[in-house]
Amino acid sequence: MKLGAEDRKKLIAAAVLLVAGGGLMLHGIFSSHTSDAPTPTTTSAVADTSFSATSHMALGRRTKSAHAHSIDPSLRFDWLKTSEETKYEGNGRNIFTDQAEIPTPVAPALLAKKQVDNTPPPPPPPPPINLKFFGYANNPSEGKRIFLSQGEDVFIAHEGDIVDRHYKIIHIMPTSVEIEDVLNNNTQSIPLTLG
Repeated sequence: MKLGAEDRKKLIAAAVLLVAGGGLMLHGIFSSHTSDAPTPTTTSAVADTSFSATSHMALGRRTKSAHAHSIDPSLRFDWLKTSEETKYEGNGRNIFTDQAEIPTPVAPALLAKKQVDNTPPPPPPPPPINLKFFGYANNPSEGKRIFLSQGEDVFIAHEGDIVDRHYKIIHIMPTSVEIEDVLNNNTQSIPLTLG
C-alpha cells in the first residue's frame, strides 16, 4: 500500500500530537507527586482540605503557585468587612417586597388641560396663489383682459376664464385682480406689480 503526500503529512501530524500529549501526561503525573498540598491557615480551611486536594487533582495537576491563585480555601475577612460596610442607596422603595409603587396623583388642572389639548389641530392654510398681475387692457369690443405671469409663463385672460388649469379670474380692477384657486377653494386679491 502506497502513502500519498497528503496521507504522509497527516501521519506525521498525528505522531507529533501523540508524542506531545504523552509528554504532557507524564509531566502532570510527575509534577503532582513532587508538589506539596497547601497548608490550611484557618479552622474553616481544615474542613476544606479534602476538597482542595481533589480539586487540585481535577484541575490538571497544576503547580502549587497556580493552585494558590485559583482556589484559596482561606476566609478573606477584609472582603467580608468591605461587603458589610456597603450601604444600599436606592430610591426608597423596598426591593424585597411584592408591593407595586403607588403613582403620584396628578393635579386636576393638568388633567383638564390635557383633555382640552386632545382636539385636532386646525387645517393648514391654503397655499398662496403665485401668479403676478403685471397689466391689463380695456378694449370696448373685447372687454377687460389681464396679463398674468407665473415664472416664465405669461397668461392673458378675461373675467371668468380659468388660468393654468386651476385659477379662475373673478373680478378685474385697475390696480388689482381677484383670483380663486378652484382646487383649494381659496380666493385672493393680487395687486398690480410694476416692473
